[in-house]
Amino acid sequence: MKEIDIYLIRHGKTYCNKERLYYGKSDVPLSDEGINELILKKEKNKYPMCEKYFTSGLKRANQTLEILYPDKEYDILSELCEYDFGEFELKSHEDLKDHPKYNEWVIDETGSVSCPNGESRQEFKSRIQIGFNKLIESLKINNIDSAVAVIHGGTIGMLLEILYDNKKSFIEWQPNVGEGYKVVISTEFPIKILNVTKIF
Repeated sequence: MKEIDIYLIRHGKTYCNKERLYYGKSDVPLSDEGINELILKKEKNKYPMCEKYFTSGLKRANQTLEILYPDKEYDILSELCEYDFGEFELKSHEDLKDHPKYNEWVIDETGSVSCPNGESRQEFKSRIQIGFNKLIESLKINNIDSAVAVIHGGTIGMLLEILYDNKKSFIEWQPNVGEGYKVVISTEFPIKILNVTKIF
């Protein structure tokens, strides 16, 4: 059985984190605070060096990888972008709490309710699982045993909920900004995560 080590790292902080806004597809950059935090984390911690590097393609992910791995080229895998909140993008709970569609989405236990002009949880799960499978297939074809993917908290959390342990929700699995997990992948079909270790 072939195994691949993948490091799933959450991008650094943006103004949206500080303001507690929903943001997924919104292509916002890192904040100055987020950039400085990443520089300090890099000085304090040894980020893993791998054979291949990926991001979701959004500015915050690209900037994070360029700070942590300034000399590395990387590929973009847009399927691993964050949840698409549609009309709820760049709004807070306070902004939305009286919106009937928002409350329907919040209490939905089936994952079938979409944000207006956005995704449902089921659509999000399907998209990122397709993207992750695409990533693994690319690594297999090119005989690569290790990779770094700088992506998003929701994406990382959902991948671990789907492929490793659904006793913890995707929210519980989300790492802090600039941190993440080493995941050991079995490349036999169906692809699954064999082991998860928190980094930092």
